[in-house]
Amino acid sequence: MISFVFPWLLLGLAALPVLYWLLRVTPPQPRPQSFPPVELLRDLPRQEESPARTPWWVLLMRMVAAALLIIGLARPFFGPDAATEGEGPLLVVMDDGWASGADWAARIASAQAALEVAARDGRPSAMLTTATTETGAAPRVIGPMPAGDLRARLTALRPKPWPTEPAVAAAALREWRVANAGALSVLHVSDGLAAPELSAALAATGALTVLRADDRPRRLLAAPRAEPDRLHVTLRQTPAPAAGEAAVVARTADGRALGRVVVPVPAGATQASAALELPLELRNQVVRLEIEDEANAAAVLLLDERFRRRPVGLLPGAETGADAPLIGDLFYLDRALQPFVELRRGAVEALLARPISVLVLADRPVAPGREETQLAEWVQRGGLLIRFAGSRVAERPDSLLPVALRAERALGGGLTWEQPQTLAPFGETSPFAGLPVTGEVTVERQVLAEPNARLSERTWARLSDGTPLVTAETRGQGRIVLFHVPATADWSNLPLSGLFVSMLRRLVALSAGIAGGGEAEAALAPLEILDGFGRAAPPTPAATALPTGDAPMPSARNPPGWYGMPGADAAFRRALNLGPALPALVLAEPPPGARLGRIEAVPAERDLGPWLLAAALILLAVDLLVSLRLRGLLGLRTATAALLLMALPLGAQPVPEAANQTRLAFVISGDAALDELQRQGLAGLSDFVNRRTAVTLADPVGVTPGDTDLSLFPLLYWAVPPDAAALSPAAIASVNDFMRQGGIILFDTRDEGSGEGFSPGSRAALRRISQGLAIPPLAPVPEDHVLRRAFYLLPELPGRFAGGQVWAARDQDRANDSVSPVVIGGHDWAGAWAVDARGQNLHAAVPGGARQRVLAYRFGTNLVIYALTGNYKGDQVHVPAILERLGQ
Repeated sequence: MISFVFPWLLLGLAALPVLYWLLRVTPPQPRPQSFPPVELLRDLPRQEESPARTPWWVLLMRMVAAALLIIGLARPFFGPDAATEGEGPLLVVMDDGWASGADWAARIASAQAALEVAARDGRPSAMLTTATTETGAAPRVIGPMPAGDLRARLTALRPKPWPTEPAVAAAALREWRVANAGALSVLHVSDGLAAPELSAALAATGALTVLRADDRPRRLLAAPRAEPDRLHVTLRQTPAPAAGEAAVVARTADGRALGRVVVPVPAGATQASAALELPLELRNQVVRLEIEDEANAAAVLLLDERFRRRPVGLLPGAETGADAPLIGDLFYLDRALQPFVELRRGAVEALLARPISVLVLADRPVAPGREETQLAEWVQRGGLLIRFAGSRVAERPDSLLPVALRAERALGGGLTWEQPQTLAPFGETSPFAGLPVTGEVTVERQVLAEPNARLSERTWARLSDGTPLVTAETRGQGRIVLFHVPATADWSNLPLSGLFVSMLRRLVALSAGIAGGGEAEAALAPLEILDGFGRAAPPTPAATALPTGDAPMPSARNPPGWYGMPGADAAFRRALNLGPALPALVLAEPPPGARLGRIEAVPAERDLGPWLLAAALILLAVDLLVSLRLRGLLGLRTATAALLLMALPLGAQPVPEAANQTRLAFVISGDAALDELQRQGLAGLSDFVNRRTAVTLADPVGVTPGDTDLSLFPLLYWAVPPDAAALSPAAIASVNDFMRQGGIILFDTRDEGSGEGFSPGSRAALRRISQGLAIPPLAPVPEDHVLRRAFYLLPELPGRFAGGQVWAARDQDRANDSVSPVVIGGHDWAGAWAVDARGQNLHAAVPGGARQRVLAYRFGTNLVIYALTGNYKGDQVHVPAILERLGQ
């Protein structure tokens, strides 16, 4: 669509016919004539010549130039249709709840386009947002006001991490219309979810245009279901006509991605699930599930300690003497489990009255009737029942055993020929796989299992003679596990070993855990909330403590996020999630009589005025040359040269994009994964530097020495792959020129310190690459080097890995003002800096965690400042001497 800032100037086009009549005539071309004597002049014929006609193509060129001048002065703009109709002021209604976060930029662009048109037309504008503000204020209409002023307010608007309130917004609209009656055009940038009250109010207000993103379903995460060996994630969405899929990523507290599962969604489905399988040790580290590329608060699910908590109930064979030192049924179990679980004691009915993950029965037969029924139902729902078999269980077996029992078996002693048995190595499919088995653990007595066809598959641990020591059976969503020895040292020394503790920890980790509930807890203050894009943010001023009891619907008073006591351990934090609290997602029906449009990225309007004026001036310049030529005042060669000079700017080479903005670069290795890591690392570092310093860095780019002009970059990051080949002569010359002109290269072999052995062969590859390069003598970076104090004071220079040396040119080398052209290390700095599209760190910093990552970012900042400013920090050490000399 083309619009004009000064449309009245287009009236000048009506004067083109008059201009055409004036431009038809051009003075006749003068004819050179010699001057003869007067007598000869008399003989010349007297003839009056009429003016010559202007060539048609010259006339056309002049008319086009005049038209371009008139249209250019009218300031035409070319841009998308603002998708509004109707007369009067413009009311923009923005759905700014959780469902708008994923495509928020396109929504703002659509509304801004409408406001730009309204501003040029001089139409006042107003805005209504449908979600409660961060301060807790209810939706209300802002305006009317000049559209230009409203654009600033729209730019500052952000999506909220809670649902909209369409009924409240409709009431606010009706109240505003009482004071602002008259014609009105409405643009509703809708989230696509059903809001019948608001739709009816908007349809009754004026000419209505509704913009929706129907091609993108709104998605959220429901509460996951934990199973012993997997995590079932459930995704809900608005129905889509075509089948699709979504990826769910599991992350740790420091942002590392531990797992990813693709959830297929059939056509028209509103819910889909998939199993996320993780090793047991990793599953309990997950604190956040998120839908990939779905930036809204409902697409993030925080998992607190309630999700991973493993309450374990202990039931002895006999209460009397159960805790007796060294001989009690629960003595060894209590000490083995106490450090990492919550232990509970009591009767079966009391233990099952509260959520519980594991029950341990130490040589305790299950009473038939009510107790047996309760335990069986609890196992079916996902409970893990661990039993230890001794004389009591062998004499009174029950139905809650994974295998049928036969009899006791004595190994060793004066009445048997058999010797005490050791443990056989655990099988690959056993939950105990990988645990070390030594000959120190022996079994002198056991309860034998009745042989049957399924005994082998139910056996998790065996003695060296092949008889089962631990058997298990899956029942419903839970499991029953049986140790064929008691939990005391009477029959074996297993309870005395560290292996016993490790086996119990593996079993508890297999349990499904509990999802919350239980006892009431104190009110918890907001610690960290999720913003409208699903990112972690500080609590808003309106956020208050989380009330006791059931979790409330997230709102401005209780945004989704982490709640707890400041300074308390993470185990006492509670997560409030938006997705599980939302009702079923229903698409909105188009309001009757409304004009429908799509939300999409709206390109910026282009001002055509300067281009049209420039074209008119060029045509006028050409017309001048043509006119001079036709009148004989300009030679053909001169006119041709002038035209060629005018065409030179059109053929000029474009300025490289890298020359317009400062940016970092990485050397393309040919390994797609490594190159992506370098790009993500430099992107994360650029963002950190932009936020913490006055430097403004654009997005990093990959370069190839010998093919790319390296002089445009202050710093190159060079991750050395193990299979890197020697450089070509052209590449060597390019790199040497780069270093000679003041550029700095950071070579990273990714195999130093805690990363020893991570990238074997990289050091040899670095030697191949550096052949022919003008690298000065190097030395370890000293404590007083500028790299340690260019911006931050750094005691160490870690990356993803810590330890090892970092090398730079010796300070005695005065070439290039002692600025080292190379820095060499093996700390995988790009791995520490790397972030994904959501700004989440991708790799763990080993072994220092979050603090080590901060130091890595600070080292990168120092390196950027060092590359841009050189040794200015080092020069400051001479200031006292200079001042002293000046004083003398």
